[in-house]
Amino acid sequence: MKRILFITATRIGDAVLFSGPLAHLARRWPDARITVACGPLAAPLFRAAPGVSEVIVMAKRKGGGHWLDLWRRTAGTRWDLVVDMRASLTGWFLRARELRVNWRRPGEGHRHRVIEAAAVLGLDADPPAPQLWVDAQAEAEAERRLPGDAPVLALAPAAAAPFKEWPAERFAALANALTGPGGALQGARVAIFGGPGDKAVSDAVRSQITQAEVTDLTGALDLVEAAACLKRARLFVGNDSGLMHMAAAAGAPVLGLFGPTDERVYGPWGPKARCVRAGGPADEADRERLRHADSSLMGGLDLERVLAAAAALIEESQA
Repeated sequence: MKRILFITATRIGDAVLFSGPLAHLARRWPDARITVACGPLAAPLFRAAPGVSEVIVMAKRKGGGHWLDLWRRTAGTRWDLVVDMRASLTGWFLRARELRVNWRRPGEGHRHRVIEAAAVLGLDADPPAPQLWVDAQAEAEAERRLPGDAPVLALAPAAAAPFKEWPAERFAALANALTGPGGALQGARVAIFGGPGDKAVSDAVRSQITQAEVTDLTGALDLVEAAACLKRARLFVGNDSGLMHMAAAAGAPVLGLFGPTDERVYGPWGPKARCVRAGGPADEADRERLRHADSSLMGGLDLERVLAAAAALIEESQA
């Protein structure tokens, strides 16, 4: 039986973008025992993943102590394959017949993260798409939260950093225009997604939506339940965030809103995924500087452009 160690990202978005190679390994060796090592936030994504027998949660420690913890957990196993998406050097100190490491720096050459991940296994010519694995428990929760077949407009108005957040009042205005009389999703329910720390942003959006019934799921779901709910969306609109990548992997039509970050590297991936950006330069080399900004840098993205892009994507996906 093949033993595989897959070391993946801490951030939810990167973990989703790196999930294609993991799915490829499970398909290629269906009898393999796969161990996934990742950060606490991303860990729930793999609870229903086929072939995954263990998830090692790496809680960050000072001085890189979490890598030493991982080595202690894995050094006693003879691995057939170690795939290290983090380029942590851990694999060099393990007993592995084969080691594949993602040496490329994120964003270098504006290559998308999905292609970057696929290249680790030599699959960049035909990169496997990101995957989400949803279990029956999550599907039941999605049916409870968003019952029936009524159209759902999913919004994710928060992001990991304020500079990536489109203004709350524009999210609300977009929802009112799409779900109100004559809108492309007239009569649809609005579902707001976010993590426990996103409540203030979600409340600001919800309070200004007047044309639709709103289900606020902020902080109410685990990641697999969120994935099951996102599968039901007729359209997802959100900032550059982990939820945006989850929605695309779930198969929903996705409109990603970009400004200071680079959609060439972090755009949503899939045949029904589109981006609209605020304009101006986008370079991942600026991320260290931008991440200290305490206010939105998305003001240049006006409502009319997003509304037009959303209506076009709805029409295209329905066709």
